[in-house]
Amino acid sequence: MIHELPLERRTLHGHFSRELEPQERDEAELDSGHALNGPVHVRGARPGQTLAVRVDKVRPRSGGVTFGEGDMFKWQIDVEGGTATNDRGRTVSIAPFLGVIGMPPDEPGVWSTIPPRRCGGNIDCKLLVAGTTLFLPVANDGALLSAGDGHAAQGDGEVSGTAIECPLDAAQITVDVRDDLDLRMPVARTSDAWLAFGFDADLDVAAQLAVETMLDLIERELATDRKHALALASVAVDLAVTQLVNEAKGVHAIFRDGAIR
Repeated sequence: MIHELPLERRTLHGHFSRELEPQERDEAELDSGHALNGPVHVRGARPGQTLAVRVDKVRPRSGGVTFGEGDMFKWQIDVEGGTATNDRGRTVSIAPFLGVIGMPPDEPGVWSTIPPRRCGGNIDCKLLVAGTTLFLPVANDGALLSAGDGHAAQGDGEVSGTAIECPLDAAQITVDVRDDLDLRMPVARTSDAWLAFGFDADLDVAAQLAVETMLDLIERELATDRKHALALASVAVDLAVTQLVNEAKGVHAIFRDGAIR
């Protein structure tokens, strides 16, 4: 079943909160974060389960911006051609994705959209393009999923603090609830790899969380023990810095199909 959530005032918000209701969208302080659409109540979702969010489509509009130490650089986006050209004449390939996909923590109050958390948020992983499924631990009844923050292109690290930030013509996701995944941190499935995420203010801790989550995956996927999984990961899994700029830094571990036979 397809449900359309129109981008309008009653669905727009710039914070996470489990108390967020559609009519509570008129306070400037609460709207100071990323522009998100939602929250979506997922029927049957409960704490302890996993929300599977498949990204079906992310289509940017024709323009975007990136900032470098306070200076703004404008981009003209050729959606059909798959490129973006900035006002200095430099061109890059685009790979559109949603920077924020997440849910509020199981605690009252208002939560910033800036840092990523165990239940998702501002993950800013450039691999979460159409065709990828993100798996997030559910923290609240109904999940209360929100998404937004359109990016046309981004490098690992997002070193200036911004990607090609752009409005979207459309974004489509498919949501399912899983009972068979017990996740310490989010994971994702791309067309040809598993990803495991780690988030923390300390990059070393973020990397360790990504590794531990990946070892969980390898144990499950290859039906092996922890020490063997660690040895295999050391020769077949790559670590990448997702982003360095969102208060909680991000690392993702990549386990490509066919890396272990």
